[in-house]
Amino acid sequence: MPTIPPAEPPAPDPCSVQIRQVAESFGTDAERYDRARPRYPQALVERIVAASPGPDVLDVGCGTGIAARQLQAAGCRVLGVDPDARMADLARKFGLEVEVSKIEDWDPAGRTFDAVTAGQAWHWIDPVAGAAKAGEALRPGGVLAIFWNASQPPAGLARSFAEIYQRLLPDSPFRGGTGGRPAVEVYTQMADRAAGGVREAGGFGDFEQWRFSWEHRYSRDEWVDQIPTHGPMNQLAPDRMAEIQAAVGAAIDAVGGSFLMEFNTVAVKAARTPPPHHGSRG
Repeated sequence: MPTIPPAEPPAPDPCSVQIRQVAESFGTDAERYDRARPRYPQALVERIVAASPGPDVLDVGCGTGIAARQLQAAGCRVLGVDPDARMADLARKFGLEVEVSKIEDWDPAGRTFDAVTAGQAWHWIDPVAGAAKAGEALRPGGVLAIFWNASQPPAGLARSFAEIYQRLLPDSPFRGGTGGRPAVEVYTQMADRAAGGVREAGGFGDFEQWRFSWEHRYSRDEWVDQIPTHGPMNQLAPDRMAEIQAAVGAAIDAVGGSFLMEFNTVAVKAARTPPPHHGSRG
């Protein structure tokens, strides 16, 4: 998830028509999305598996199955849920089982899971309704793990990217990216908001916050390729998209044709508490 535009807003209202349209637009080019979006650190996957009491996982907003496949490779049995049929179709081609629905409307049909996960998706979900549905789907002791990749390009390149988007997308509400704050702060805010929704929904115990730092070197072509995978961008006219990609590519060329992106993967985890035991009175 890029820090400098294009970037999703930090805390959208899930009831907003515009936000919902953006949230459900990622399947415009599902193959590119799967190819270009970053994976998650193996340390996060291992932490989720270690925290889960069993292998059955529900992956919310699974998209093309980026996180789901990593969990599957670690020995989990994963069911994905995503509102976009195009993303779900591609995930199925990778061997995943996926049901098409918004999690708020999804019917567990009596099924329960050891873990509910959501990568780069929970900010599109009503935080209370989503947490309530996760609680319904979790076995006692099961874990809810919500996480995001927060990326930070080198300072000089970040300034170049910001200038490009402010110049070429002056009327876009998304042009400001993180408003000058480090991306990890924005995504930590998302994690805090998610935790607040879980607390309000009830039925969960103590929370843990996790953070994993890692790096990835992007070539010019790799970074330019991922620009259209972000909701605000995939709705642009092709000529405007080409203009933005050319300008961003030139900025990367100016620093040698590649750059080292710093990532912090931010996660919040909570365990489902057992229902209260009601003993009989003598």
